[in-house]
Amino acid sequence: MAMKEDFYQSFREKMRSWLATDEGKTNKFGEYLMFAPDLFHLLCKLSLDDEVPVKEKAKLAGAIAYFVSPIDLLPEVITGPLGYLDDIAVAAYVLNGIINNTDKALVEKHWAGDGDVLAVIQQIIKGADEMLGSGLWAKIKKKFQ
Repeated sequence: MAMKEDFYQSFREKMRSWLATDEGKTNKFGEYLMFAPDLFHLLCKLSLDDEVPVKEKAKLAGAIAYFVSPIDLLPEVITGPLGYLDDIAVAAYVLNGIINNTDKALVEKHWAGDGDVLAVIQQIIKGADEMLGSGLWAKIKKKFQ
């Protein structure tokens, strides 16, 4: 009997498959999309960690809800995988706040992705204006302060 693939693995495979398409290969934001499953995984792991302060857990819960909601600023149903760009930006923004308000080792211990999580978060935040447009990015930051 084959084991059922978990959400994290199926999400990674979905992104990997899209990035292998012509559209995925040529999209300038494709590299960010591969971070989506890793960031979602990190949000979930941190929300269960007793060392994360309650105030930060509330922000994590908001970011997780935003990720799974079919109704957000860039809905995946309409935009396909590119609809995860706003989810990725929200996750990075919330995670950056946690890094600034707690011990960065807390975030690092739950990172399952490739590369340095701190560098990934900074890269996403730096590129968010271009990915989303400054108006949308400003709305997201205001919503998750």
